[in-house]
Amino acid sequence: MKLYTYFRSSAAFRVRIALHLKGLDYTAVPVHLTRDGGAQHGPDYRAVNPAALVPALVDGELTLTQSLAIIEYLDETCPSPPLLPPDPPGRARVRAIALSIACEIHPLNNLRVLDYLTGQLGLDEAQRMAWYRHWVEGGLAAVEALLAAHPATGRFCHGDTPGLADCVLVPQVFNARRFDCRLDHVPTVTRIAAACEALDAFARAAPAAQPDAE
Repeated sequence: MKLYTYFRSSAAFRVRIALHLKGLDYTAVPVHLTRDGGAQHGPDYRAVNPAALVPALVDGELTLTQSLAIIEYLDETCPSPPLLPPDPPGRARVRAIALSIACEIHPLNNLRVLDYLTGQLGLDEAQRMAWYRHWVEGGLAAVEALLAAHPATGRFCHGDTPGLADCVLVPQVFNARRFDCRLDHVPTVTRIAAACEALDAFARAAPAAQPDAE
């Protein structure tokens, strides 16, 4: 398998975690998102993913995009260890937590959105960061409400084994810390992130451990 990735991409980070949790070997193909206008916009990478986004996973003749679709593909084709619970209510809950981050938080602080704010809309850096922190802090508060005091929450987002929701949570917490977002209002989120970060699969997937890390 070949993973087109960027060390600080939240979406690529999610997939790297899943690959390491599954114990799957892959070749990382770095796609630098900021150098020289972004390699993702070049014709070579657009031939892989016309949306010009990372990650993209190539498995034989198959090319997949969208991190959650990739993770579910990995879970279906390599079912052990599972990243989703066996019961429909549990799977729905895990997907809801993951989608609360991947659909409600991440799109609003994606690199291309932030660049549009400062480029086309003319916001300064302070305004850009105010936008970022507003959506991340508020979004994580909603995730905290999904996790805190819920009987299915354990050491990790769902029970005591890391899964799909944890693959999505940790990269968002990483980015929140990177941009000095407030996290004291989400103690369950930070507790679970710390438990994940203590595991080898998460450490190996972390941005600093990637071959293209700067």
